[in-house]
Amino acid sequence: MTWITNKKTDSNWLSKSLEGLRTDGYAILEGVLEKDFIKQTEEMMYVVQKKIIQDIGLDRLQRAGELGILRIMARYDNFFLKYLEIPEMLEIVDHTVSSTAVLHLQNGFILPSFPSEKTPLVFQNAFHTDFPRYLNGYLASINAFFAISPFTKENGATLFVPESHQKPERPDDEYIRLNTQYAECASGSLFLFDSTLYHAAGKNTSGQDRLSINHQFTRSFFKQQIDYVKALGNDAILSQKSRTQQLLGWYTRVPASLEDYYRSPEERLYRKGQG
Repeated sequence: MTWITNKKTDSNWLSKSLEGLRTDGYAILEGVLEKDFIKQTEEMMYVVQKKIIQDIGLDRLQRAGELGILRIMARYDNFFLKYLEIPEMLEIVDHTVSSTAVLHLQNGFILPSFPSEKTPLVFQNAFHTDFPRYLNGYLASINAFFAISPFTKENGATLFVPESHQKPERPDDEYIRLNTQYAECASGSLFLFDSTLYHAAGKNTSGQDRLSINHQFTRSFFKQQIDYVKALGNDAILSQKSRTQQLLGWYTRVPASLEDYYRSPEERLYRKGQG
């Protein structure tokens, strides 16, 4: 079954998306982002890409073996924290990895185009999971992948293997070859998947960049890939809504001194009830 629904036309989008995540490991929700917000995102992603190159250097980024990944975008512009306020994504998070989940990562992708035979072989375009741990079916992590550009076969839409989630062993190559699908969807769509689902970036041969933003959310007791509190700074975190602070890890910080440990309950770094 193809788990695609539209937020604007289907009042049952939430239950259908949750069922797709449970049974096949994925769901696609169209009609989430508005055109003006998409356009602003596109512009800001290219601005951030230039700033990252200036800070880190193109040679160092290329040595990392990545294709157009933008990490910690909110450090360069807090516009990207608006994504943590999108209600449809938050509803999915609440109903899967809980209302106390934290943001494991937010990565932008500006996937460049190459002739098919010249696409570099990197981790992104090899089949992998984003949560490489099998916990006996326990759902500990989900991904929420926004298609900023339309996702098509030609521009490298994400490849994925339905029903490959929550398995103790990796599917064999033949199974992957026979069962792989493309996450084709319109710009502004949300591609949701269990983080144990096998997936890979497709080959972009369209002649244009393909833009997207990936969010991964985990149960609060797993370490984030990025310490967003340190990366963004206290002032930036405290300027956000309470839910955004919680997602960024503000309520699950680790004490570094006895003074921190013995704070009053309302001031504790790791607050009560965070999972």
